[in-house]
Amino acid sequence: MAFEYFISRRYLRSRQKQAFITLITILSIAGVTVGVMALIVVIAVMAGFEADLITRILGGQPHVMLMRYDRAFTEYRQIVKEVEKTEGVEAAAPFIYTQGMLRSKSGASGAVIRGIDPEAAGHVIKTLKDVYLPHASDPKNANAARAGIPGIVLGKELARNLGVLVGDIIYLMSPRGMLSPIGHMPAMKQFKVTGFFESGMHDFDGSFAYIHLKAAQKLLRMGDSVTGIELQVKDINKARSIATKIIEKLGFPYWTRDWMQMNRNLFRALKLERRVMFVILTLIILVAAFNIASTLIMMVMGKTRDIAILKAMGTTDGSILKIFIFNGMVIGLIGTLLGLVLGLLLCFGLEHFEIYELTGEIYYFTTTLPVKLEFLNVIFIVTAALGICFLGTLYPAFQAARLHPVETIRYG
Repeated sequence: MAFEYFISRRYLRSRQKQAFITLITILSIAGVTVGVMALIVVIAVMAGFEADLITRILGGQPHVMLMRYDRAFTEYRQIVKEVEKTEGVEAAAPFIYTQGMLRSKSGASGAVIRGIDPEAAGHVIKTLKDVYLPHASDPKNANAARAGIPGIVLGKELARNLGVLVGDIIYLMSPRGMLSPIGHMPAMKQFKVTGFFESGMHDFDGSFAYIHLKAAQKLLRMGDSVTGIELQVKDINKARSIATKIIEKLGFPYWTRDWMQMNRNLFRALKLERRVMFVILTLIILVAAFNIASTLIMMVMGKTRDIAILKAMGTTDGSILKIFIFNGMVIGLIGTLLGLVLGLLLCFGLEHFEIYELTGEIYYFTTTLPVKLEFLNVIFIVTAALGICFLGTLYPAFQAARLHPVETIRYG
């Protein structure tokens, strides 16, 4: 064993006889433990929340939207074929986007109306894979064909607000209507509820409704055109680069928007909140580092004669420095390891046991606390904690190394 480490261990053991210094040491270890544990748990919960939020958002949104500046798409069939040839694109589907008012026997509610091709949209938006959305002239739906009523699929929260079940008739009013002798009249059409969808996002489930692309074209008097094309890509992290390739291929007047741009404010807020929480909780470790520094300063004061004798026997300043840095780092390492173990155990408990249930109206979705432990985050937290503890040991260690042996022995 190296000489410095041997002396450090003796100091650590002998220090246990001094109750006051021992209490400060325990508080220092506890401070580092609490700080590291809180950091690991909070960052893991926020990372899990963000990952779960992305999954739920992409369950009801496309990865990339392609639109035109000047007008609606009329050549969308050709564009879909062209876009699907782009590397990284998994599927593409046309859509129509508008807003309207839904009215049932028991209530009314505003809604975001999306006209889709059910066969193609199921490959782009996961929540639409199993929906049944017939057109009025669909031969597979004999009842709807006879009645001339197209189908509509509602979010579960929206259906609950309207008080409707599968098979009920509702009215869709669109502001894009027609001029009459008494002025502008909104378009109104009957739809038959053929199903519900649930994305897990309260905002989507409470405001989105899907109708057949042909029904939307007829309602909005768009002819054979669409609002845009929605895409699904193989790797969501490459959505922006794929969108750029598509624009380079198609050129002006086309433009794209990926899922990160569509939810930019939300994810910026989450990233900012994670950074702020990291800074705030790091202050706990910083306070513990001050306690470590106080412990070492008092140890230096109590071991002044010992340090002077060691230096008189030929111990270098560097060796004295190492002795006290080692003492402080042992305290920091014990606290960091305890915090790491407790943080991992708490994350495991939050992930596997239902401790608290979240409310969808407040937290975007109804679920238990999501947890996502990322190896790099854990390494960064542990490294930051040890780095702060190391900085806390420098001042008392330098003070010990600067002691003059002759004057200390004479006046000590």
